[in-house]
Amino acid sequence: MSYQVDLASGVAPGRPEAPPAPPQLEIPELLKQILEVQKEVLAHQRAASSSHDLTSRWRAFLNRWPGEFPGLPDLCKQAVPQLEKAYGRMIHELVERLADDEDTLDTDFALQDFLDRYGMKLAQIGTLLNLVTPLAEAGNNQDAQ
Repeated sequence: MSYQVDLASGVAPGRPEAPPAPPQLEIPELLKQILEVQKEVLAHQRAASSSHDLTSRWRAFLNRWPGEFPGLPDLCKQAVPQLEKAYGRMIHELVERLADDEDTLDTDFALQDFLDRYGMKLAQIGTLLNLVTPLAEAGNNQDAQ
């Protein structure tokens, strides 16, 4: 089998062949498609963002039960600084104890004592803060509206 290969080219040497220009009618259509896709992406991002907005969830809660829990946002606003102060005090005490005694967590007994003293209390105050703070913020947002 033999093949004939033609090496002659129709392009003059030194002149690169330009790529064919796309038809002018396709560009506006492509731009419209890109714009539609971007609109869809934006709608999905907004939906995802609103699903992660806990303040709107608590605002809806307060709007559903205004007569049942009157003044709840204001009470939460008053409670947040007290909870934060208690939380900060416990963390300060915890890290001071660790700084004072390097062997605080060396034995199982010492570790258990440390966790009994700080672990559950810190977790519970943290949970309270995570519940009360969004209610206080939802009340702030209601006042702004």
